[in-house]
Amino acid sequence: MFSLLFYLGIELYSFTICTHRAADNSNFRSIFAGYYEIIRKMSERRVRVRFAPSPTGALHMGGVRTALFNYLFARQHGGDFLLRIEDTDSNRFVPGAEDYIIESLKWCGIQIDEGVSVGGPHAPYRQSERKELYKKYSDQLIESGNAYVAFDTAEELDKLRAEYEAEGKTFTYNFEVREKLATSLALSAEEVQRRISAGDQYVVRFKMPENEEIVMNDLIRGEVIVNSSTLDDKVLYKSADQLPTYHLANIVDDYLMDISHVIRGEEWLPSLPLHVSLYKAFGWLDKMPQFAHLPLLLKPSGKGKLSKRDGDKLGFPVFPLRWVDPKTGETASGYRESGYLPEAFVNLLALLGWNPGTNQELFTIEELIPLFSLDRVSKSGARFDPEKAKWFNQQHIQRLSVEELTPLAKAELAKHGVEPTDEFVATVTGLVKDRLVFVHDIWEQASYFFVAPTEYDEKVAAKFWNADMAKAAAEIAELTSTASDFSAAAIEATIKEYIHSSGLKMGQVMNSLRLLLVGSSKGPGIADIISAIGKDDAVGRIRRGIEVLR
Repeated sequence: MFSLLFYLGIELYSFTICTHRAADNSNFRSIFAGYYEIIRKMSERRVRVRFAPSPTGALHMGGVRTALFNYLFARQHGGDFLLRIEDTDSNRFVPGAEDYIIESLKWCGIQIDEGVSVGGPHAPYRQSERKELYKKYSDQLIESGNAYVAFDTAEELDKLRAEYEAEGKTFTYNFEVREKLATSLALSAEEVQRRISAGDQYVVRFKMPENEEIVMNDLIRGEVIVNSSTLDDKVLYKSADQLPTYHLANIVDDYLMDISHVIRGEEWLPSLPLHVSLYKAFGWLDKMPQFAHLPLLLKPSGKGKLSKRDGDKLGFPVFPLRWVDPKTGETASGYRESGYLPEAFVNLLALLGWNPGTNQELFTIEELIPLFSLDRVSKSGARFDPEKAKWFNQQHIQRLSVEELTPLAKAELAKHGVEPTDEFVATVTGLVKDRLVFVHDIWEQASYFFVAPTEYDEKVAAKFWNADMAKAAAEIAELTSTASDFSAAAIEATIKEYIHSSGLKMGQVMNSLRLLLVGSSKGPGIADIISAIGKDDAVGRIRRGIEVLR
């Protein structure tokens, strides 16, 4: 709302200064009454935001962050989150990309209120299915004098650019050249119609005003002022494919879908003056959304925009899900397939360019909703740290209850041909949970619970194992086989009592037992391991290990 109010204020101020000698008090009051009526209406406007990706390949994690910030903003204000597919560039369309986008949002827990895949009152939500609409609005701009037809071919424009460069100049398609080229501003109406009827290809360009200050207010970056003479006349519509460019399509769709806020990436900030100018040219300033441009996601080094190449080089994903390019067959890893929980992925994205104003770092998407604010979005780029991403996943695993983690762990164990009972998996998961960075770490951290060791770490054996330890292990195995109470506490008490009465060193005995039970020096407490695997398995492992190491 601030962008519109500020812009309207500037317009009103300019009008008043220019007409103060002629305007009487009643006229002045009338102007202000209209201005404040617009303010009143906008204050009552329902929050409606949209995520509008192009189906040109896998969805970058920066795009997911844009969707997330839009979703959080909508949920906090009781508004609507729309998914619109901007597929007007048919040359870049990639089959399967739209489904990938929808599945990615679903995995992240970002629920679509309206749009592609769910429908709604403003359907269709694919721009390729709305192309008749854009021609109408393109013609409207031409009729109002805010756009014009240009017949220049790509070859002709390339030749012009070369000529300018030869003279040390830069060619810009703007007010200085548009009436000197093959445009409807230079040709007669009859000639324009003749060319169109003859099938000559053309584009429609926006007629950027000359030497006007375009005043904008970005909700993140504050006031932005650009002189219109520094801008070129962008193409809005192409007769070749009868489709609009992004600039026209997104303005028309945002207006017709009553979008209240446009929250998008920083790369679109240079387009903001054109978009504001289009709203003014259409006479839609009272419905113009507020704009917010999010900071870039930066490489781990902090220098430059994060790309797939960075992930390939340093070994981390930049896409939410695994992607297989249908054209090249090239694959790219995804956070889901790499073992990240969706909660962890959302958490790490939320803190890339936004902060809650406290030291809290761990959030679910539900916990983020009441806290999120565009006021706390940074202007500067956010550096991605792949190690911090792993930390988030580890922390969210710790947040899971054993009951929640058990089916995930069981699915991972099944990949190794192990299918224990839910009860046993729950017991093991509870013992090793704090050692897991990813759920698939369960095999590395706990495989010995399910499969007895057949090999024994030579370094551990050389350090702790000897004849005295063989005798002690055999006696502990005997005590274990006759134990009536097989709880971890009772087993621990029995072992410690034996060690104390035998005058042996606690560390040497415990490490020797661990070697026999696990095959290495890893794992939770010895008593916990023995209690979990059961009496027969524990005694069998100890006795078998003694024979192997003898």
